[in-house]
Amino acid sequence: MDKVKIFYDKIGNTLTVWFDKPTKEYMAEEADDEVVLMKDKKGKVIGFEKLNINLGLGKSSKNIPLEVFNPA
Repeated sequence: MDKVKIFYDKIGNTLTVWFDKPTKEYMAEEADDEVVLMKDKKGKVIGFEKLNINLGLGKSSKNIPLEVFNPA
């Protein structure tokens, strides 16, 4: 598995998280209000996008807390 990639677009107010290579995206499906799942050809979720999110970063850079869980 690739490293998790996290992108925040403060202009578009979107948070995108990839669990696999973005180039593997075959389809996108709206899962819930303002949540889009990106899937590969086999239907496996390889990422998601949260729409209309505001992390309040403004012009200055802030650290965003991140918790990583590895069940292995």
